[in-house]
Amino acid sequence: MSTRKILLVEDNTDDVLLTLRALQRANILNEVIVTRDGHEAFEYLAAKGQYAGRDASDYPVVVLLDLKMPRMGGLEFLQRIRSMNSLRLLPVVVLTSSKEEQDICESYNLGANSYIQKPVDFDQFVQAIRTLGLYWLVLNVSPMGGSAE
Repeated sequence: MSTRKILLVEDNTDDVLLTLRALQRANILNEVIVTRDGHEAFEYLAAKGQYAGRDASDYPVVVLLDLKMPRMGGLEFLQRIRSMNSLRLLPVVVLTSSKEEQDICESYNLGANSYIQKPVDFDQFVQAIRTLGLYWLVLNVSPMGGSAE
């Protein structure tokens, strides 16, 4: 199993399970860290709160980010990490059901690397996850201290 982690930021339990199942079906075996909102995801990345003691330099290879969440939504999370030198280059893929043009534009304006609308059909979702995994986990060379293996 790969040590290159994926950070999934998603508050909907059904969507978490769907994403984990799609990753498994697409043979993406990377460890997936699940956080329920932007605040918890930020604590994970900063190794604070319940994640205190975690190696803060062990960055995930990619963040899969939902937008509509309690406490700290995806857009606020993006804005916050892009303002920090240590996290501004972390690859972030918005993975959401939102088709609102304002969300798409704002995500890119705040530094999202990609914006994927979740397909409703499970097989299409698996294919989207497979493609995402191929690019971000195999082909992409990360600026956060690691290359494709």
